[in-house]
Amino acid sequence: MKYALTTTSIAMALALAGAHAQAQARIWRCGNSYTNNQAEAQAHGCKLVEGGNVTVVEGTKVNSGAVRLAAAASSAPNTPRVDAADQKARDADARAILEAELKKAEARKAELAKEYNNGEPEKQGPEARNYQKYLDRVEELKASIARNDNDIAGLQRELSRMGGTTVAK
Repeated sequence: MKYALTTTSIAMALALAGAHAQAQARIWRCGNSYTNNQAEAQAHGCKLVEGGNVTVVEGTKVNSGAVRLAAAASSAPNTPRVDAADQKARDADARAILEAELKKAEARKAELAKEYNNGEPEKQGPEARNYQKYLDRVEELKASIARNDNDIAGLQRELSRMGGTTVAK
C-alpha cells in the first residue's frame, strides 16, 4: 500500500523542521550556566558551545537553613562527652568480648578439625549406602573450616586494632 503525501503531513514536516532549526540556536556556557542570549554571553565573557546538543535541567535549590541546622546539631556544645575512664572501661569490655569470641572460634576449629579427620571423616548412618551424602558432608565440613578460619582471622585483626598482642595459631 502506498502512502500519499497530503498537505497536512507536509505542513507538519515543515513545522518540525522549523522547530529543529530553532533548537539549534547558538548556546554559550557561562561557568555552570548556559544561555542563548548573545548580548548576555558577551557581557559575561561566556564561551560558545559547539557541536552536539545541550540539554540543561535545573536542579532544586538547597535549603541552606536546614543544612545549617543539621550541622549545628551534629556539633552542638551540649552533646554528652564520654569520660576517659568510662571509655577505657568500654574498650576493656569490647576487648573481653572479642577474646571470648576468639576462644569460642578456636574451640570450634578444633572440633571441626577432629570431625574432618584430614579429609576422611567417619561415615554416618545413611552415608554408608549413599556415597554422595558422604561427599556432600565432607565438602560442608571443608567450607565450615574455611569460614571458621576467616572468623578467627577477623577477630585477631580486630584485637590487633585495639592494641596489645594476640595469640596467633
